[in-house]
Amino acid sequence: MFIDRAVVQVTAGTGGSGASSFRREKFVPKGGPDGGDGGTGGSVFVKVDPNLSTLLDYRYHTHWRAERGQHGKGKNMSGRSADDVYLPVPPGTEVRDADTGEVVGEMIKPDQVLLVAKGGRGGRGNQHFATPTHQSPREWEPGGAGEERRLELVLKLIADVGLLGEPNAGKSTLLSVISAARPKIADYPFTTLEPHLGVVGLSDNRSLVVADIPGIIEGAHAGKGLGLRFLQHVERTRAVAVLVPVDSPDPQATYDLLRKEAASYSKELASKPHVVVLTKADLTPDTRHLPLRTDAGAPVVTISAVAREGIPELLEVLWKTVKF
Repeated sequence: MFIDRAVVQVTAGTGGSGASSFRREKFVPKGGPDGGDGGTGGSVFVKVDPNLSTLLDYRYHTHWRAERGQHGKGKNMSGRSADDVYLPVPPGTEVRDADTGEVVGEMIKPDQVLLVAKGGRGGRGNQHFATPTHQSPREWEPGGAGEERRLELVLKLIADVGLLGEPNAGKSTLLSVISAARPKIADYPFTTLEPHLGVVGLSDNRSLVVADIPGIIEGAHAGKGLGLRFLQHVERTRAVAVLVPVDSPDPQATYDLLRKEAASYSKELASKPHVVVLTKADLTPDTRHLPLRTDAGAPVVTISAVAREGIPELLEVLWKTVKF
């Protein structure tokens, strides 16, 4: 099951309290204060685990709590600090404050660590309160409270190329042809209900990571269809392949709609380099004279994934678009 959003409650541990104690030893009638300090409470971190690809773990485990530090003891013995807690997330996870919407951090690199809730400091024992005029202090400090907050984890897939198109534009078929990925393929809209990643091998040991995104319809940026939920996954791609079926009633209108939805969702997404892919060429005898005006002179490649036509040319264009 692909889970790309989760809200979790994280609570850092409270620090241990300091001790109020006096040294008691034979032949030392007035040993003075020897209360130890409390230990530090455990902190909560988010850590990138490259072996993960979904936030499924957080669908059922929604509250993460670190232990508190142990209290100080006599003989100047400090309490043990608690262990920290780590929340493993897949690369590409964005961490937000669930209450304010503020972005706390972006988890990109393997083993990257982000502090999200700091543990409380340990309280001081009475040994710290002794002065020349106050030699028998009974004061001690309680441990500090650990931080607590609600976090929203949002996964944005990291890929070189994102496939953007309306339902049944041929995205899943194309991905299955150019990679080993096996997304569901059927002759009805919204067959793809979750993103899929595929590694595409080219000559000379080159490779591309391609993401298949569920179909985009008009109003996707405002929440219609499945587009709003999954447009986030093309935000991190280096380039976008805009798929337009040649049998569309109006290919130009289809292209304009997809570009408009991308721009309405994110200006940064709309500014990414893109390639126009005319799909299903096997359904139309001649597509050479199909009129199509593209933004910023974007290249246009005609393919038929079913007939395996135009695929090598498309991959080379995608490579040049991503690498240059």
